[in-house]
Amino acid sequence: MFLWTRKETLFFVMLATTVTFIYEVLEQKWIAMPWTPIALVGTALAFVIGFRNNAVYGRLWEGRKIWGGIVNDSRTFAVFVGDMVTNEYAKEGQELSKEELSKQKRILVHRHMAWLTALRYAMRAKKPWESFMDHPTNREWAQKIHTPEFVIPEEEALAHYLQPDELKKVMDVGGNKSAHIIKLQSNHLRALKEKGLIWEFSFLRLEDILRTLLALQGKSERIKNFPYPRQYATLNVFFVWIFIFILPFGLVPEFAKLGESLIGIHPFIGGLLVWMGIPFAAMVSWVFHTMERIGTVGENPFEGSANDVPISTISRSIEIDVRTCVGENPDEIPDPFDVLENVQM
Repeated sequence: MFLWTRKETLFFVMLATTVTFIYEVLEQKWIAMPWTPIALVGTALAFVIGFRNNAVYGRLWEGRKIWGGIVNDSRTFAVFVGDMVTNEYAKEGQELSKEELSKQKRILVHRHMAWLTALRYAMRAKKPWESFMDHPTNREWAQKIHTPEFVIPEEEALAHYLQPDELKKVMDVGGNKSAHIIKLQSNHLRALKEKGLIWEFSFLRLEDILRTLLALQGKSERIKNFPYPRQYATLNVFFVWIFIFILPFGLVPEFAKLGESLIGIHPFIGGLLVWMGIPFAAMVSWVFHTMERIGTVGENPFEGSANDVPISTISRSIEIDVRTCVGENPDEIPDPFDVLENVQM
């Protein structure tokens, strides 16, 4: 937290020091502001920041629940594919060998991972209102944790899961790649059903899972594409900075008055007390600014900050589970993403 806010903290100290110097050394007492209205503004601002952070946490937690649903339905899809793609109801002459059946299962599971990959890249795409990367210290953290979607091109990531012809179709799609991959998945399931490799009731069940996945995708896109209301987000920043600028003008004179009351008892401590307003003003400014900044970086839970929903880690965990379900060689299954700087990506 100190490294994350070090530049602002230095500014708060310099601001309080400047006000104290003008008030005490230059003896410009006229800059003093009454403390009561400043305290009232601070109290009101605390409620506003609390409201915002509570709403922001709600967006974060909803995003985590959505991706928890994706985890559950992905596992269900893989288990069902492993059990429902069989020769039991295959039409005469259209039976597949064990190796061919396994290949069809792998194609379906890999295409599901392609859907998941396209979705997480869409969630990482920058929107005009997202500001995480605009701050220098946020960029520092992003460079440390190496979020996969920021360092690996989307086409390269999708190439691990799609056939070349399908990859070209998906990359040529001008709109929603994830929805197009679901369409390819549905077409494949229908083709297997028409050959009798999937029983009709099993086909309906698998299609129902695709419908649920599309619904979860839509919920995730709703959070991504609808920003936290700007009237709260923008005005909140302005209010915090106004409070930070006027705080030393009210706090330093209060410490000066306290020092004057102690001069008769202990002149040295009494004269020094006015300068104690500097760390106290900086500390109060730091608390308000940091809470406001936490709300700012938490507005968009898929943006890629250290405390966002770790969709990259979740996706890799899903991949390990579903590819295991269809009996893939453990040597071909990737390892989990590394946890860098204690951050799950």
